[in-house]
Amino acid sequence: MNHAFSALSPSVVMAAIESVGVYPAGEPFALNSYENRVLMFRDDDGGRWVVKFYRPERWTAAAIQEEHDYLLELHAAGVSVAPPVRLDGGNTLHRFDGFIFTLFPQRPGQAPELDNPAHLFALGGLLGRLHNVAGRRAFTHRPRLSPAADTARASADVLASGWLGKQQRRAYEAVTHRLVKALEGYAMPALTRCHGDCHLGNILGRDEAFTLVDFDDCLMAPAVHDIWMLLPTGEPDAWRAQLSEISEGYEEERAFPQEQLELIEPLRSHRMVRHSAWLAARWEDPAFPRAFPWLGESGYWDAHIRQLEQQRVRLETTRWLA
Repeated sequence: MNHAFSALSPSVVMAAIESVGVYPAGEPFALNSYENRVLMFRDDDGGRWVVKFYRPERWTAAAIQEEHDYLLELHAAGVSVAPPVRLDGGNTLHRFDGFIFTLFPQRPGQAPELDNPAHLFALGGLLGRLHNVAGRRAFTHRPRLSPAADTARASADVLASGWLGKQQRRAYEAVTHRLVKALEGYAMPALTRCHGDCHLGNILGRDEAFTLVDFDDCLMAPAVHDIWMLLPTGEPDAWRAQLSEISEGYEEERAFPQEQLELIEPLRSHRMVRHSAWLAARWEDPAFPRAFPWLGESGYWDAHIRQLEQQRVRLETTRWLA
């Protein structure tokens, strides 16, 4: 079966890049990216680039352009991001052989260390600056986070996928139903333009200077959505110290959204369900079986259901506010 990127051969990649007047010195090197195809290369002058080919039929061109415009706005405001490069008459979004692609400058560096208070403080400041710009306007073509509805859809997708055995199906349906009911009890605050996937893999830098990369999942969401993934799982006491450092850095730029902290575990529940649904939905793409071979094992789904049950108990029995 052909998958979304079956036609994206090395020769197509090279031809696409050259079509916008950039000439790789050698064949681009594929980076670890599954939803899209992302490759790194050097040009003839030694410049370092990243090219991203967007998954066909996932986003509209208007939604991708809105991502690019947000990045350019952030960059102009001094927020450390990797903005798309304007080429081909000033455009950032390019088309070749049925694919939409974009070029970015490569941002070297390593992920921050979450046990380093200086790194946490710096990340808080970076997110504060991001949200200062985010509040200027709203997205019109990007999604709006709705945890209960999004989780219900993801659960339905898993149940329709055929991955679960009979007993697993009953257990999964029961626990996700209760999770959705619990999520419905949380009111969403005002939404802002968020990175949307703010985990360590999308933050690069060194010392105390970090850059946010990969805004592919940017959306309208509560500000805390860009914060909670920097905290370890578990009870609030396990991440209270990390949160303190992040909030101090954030408050150097703007007021910290303290009232949104009760959304951390609901957002974690939402992500847990959606992540497994995403893996199941993308299984026809050969990159996914190679990277996540355990998805087809019954033991994975048993463990996933147990984790969801633990999360359900946490969600139904605690509402934590600092």
